[in-house]
Amino acid sequence: MTTRFVFPMVLLLAGAGSAFAQDVRYNFDKDTNFSAFKTYKWVVIKGATQLSDLADRQVKASVDAELSKKGLSRSDADTADLYIGYQAAVGQEKEYTSFDSGWGYGPGWYGGGWYGGGGGMTTGQTSTIYIGQLALDMYASTPHKLVWRGVASKTLDPKAKPEKQQKNLDKAVAKVLKNYPPVAKKK
Repeated sequence: MTTRFVFPMVLLLAGAGSAFAQDVRYNFDKDTNFSAFKTYKWVVIKGATQLSDLADRQVKASVDAELSKKGLSRSDADTADLYIGYQAAVGQEKEYTSFDSGWGYGPGWYGGGWYGGGGGMTTGQTSTIYIGQLALDMYASTPHKLVWRGVASKTLDPKAKPEKQQKNLDKAVAKVLKNYPPVAKKK
């Protein structure tokens, strides 16, 4: 009788371990030459919920460290090759509209005095960021389009101890940026 009880418990515990694993996804523009990108600038994504100043610095520091390993240099200049922004959901589901043609410079972001033109219409794509997710978006500064996006789940947990929060964040960012730059398939 003990054997019948132990085996289902082992399966349950094995499933629980995988249920808490970070899930990472990414997508990219196959026509983009990622080897041309050498510099990047942080931007704020329009409509995205802002993290606390401390959490914002932690996310940026973690991403900066990984991008440095990839040979990219952070810049504050508008002439940077890439504009990078993130979206995060900590307390509840968040929806955002990512493409607003009224800005004229790209899908739903602004920052550092780069506000684009007025007017226009929303061309609309609404997505959902789930609790604990971090989405990292990279936009080519020319021609002002989204070229790479990575999302990691089970990344942000404000209830965890600070050391655990940083460990989860660093692990997730490393996993997401493992796929950057994407390897082009040979034709």
